[in-house]
Amino acid sequence: MQTVYIDVLIFVNLAADFVILYCTKKILHINVKHSRVILGSIVCALLSPVALLYDGGFFLNLLYGILSACLGVFVTFGRCSIENYIKRAVCFFCVNFLFSGIMIGIYLLFEPKGMVIINNVVYFQISPVLLIILTFVCYIILTLFDRLIISRKAGAEICRIKVNLEGHNFEFDGLVDTGCSLAEPFSGSPVIVAEKNLFNDFVPPCEKLRVIPFSSMGGEGIIKGIKARQVYINGRLITGEIYIGFCENTLSGEVKALIPKNLGVDLQ
Repeated sequence: MQTVYIDVLIFVNLAADFVILYCTKKILHINVKHSRVILGSIVCALLSPVALLYDGGFFLNLLYGILSACLGVFVTFGRCSIENYIKRAVCFFCVNFLFSGIMIGIYLLFEPKGMVIINNVVYFQISPVLLIILTFVCYIILTLFDRLIISRKAGAEICRIKVNLEGHNFEFDGLVDTGCSLAEPFSGSPVIVAEKNLFNDFVPPCEKLRVIPFSSMGGEGIIKGIKARQVYINGRLITGEIYIGFCENTLSGEVKALIPKNLGVDLQ
């Protein structure tokens, strides 16, 4: 009979849950501190021995696992709308399944000893060094997978943007996002969301700043924006009012800005 050490089980789950929650954070671009990710990982890891020690049947154990994961997601990312919470939980489960497949697949290549499944919980009697290596490999694979998807999406719809803000010119690349319909709430004018660090030391006049609410898979919030004097996309002057929203977070991959599809940019 395989001996199961609770401390090893908790440590294994702590490392795995941290990677899964961190990848969820990166995929959904959720702005939370690493301490929140660590706290959520600890909650998930401390709940894992219950399913191992108590056999309540397949469905009861499955329900317990789902509820434990949902609690970990809530602790990590905090309160949000029900719709966004469901998106976060679904993303967490997808990354979890992918991570589990990678972990088991890599480990099985070496004909593992000390692997046991009890009450649908996978337990590895492995050294901490091997665990760290496997966790790091899984993280690299998941990160490359995320960047591959983003690069494929961005490759066909990347545009060169040139904007004039209060007499200052800035140029950067942006992705035409078909799911982005962000608009300034009073005028209804479209908003190009760009990383704040693209604008160097530019300080917009306070009286011209607009507060723009947004909702995304990463949650709800507000960004500050300013109306651009001129906007060129792929060398074409875009007429009408266009706002530039300053994003505090870092966008994915090489993408530094998101262009609403309703700007009607011709990509052909």
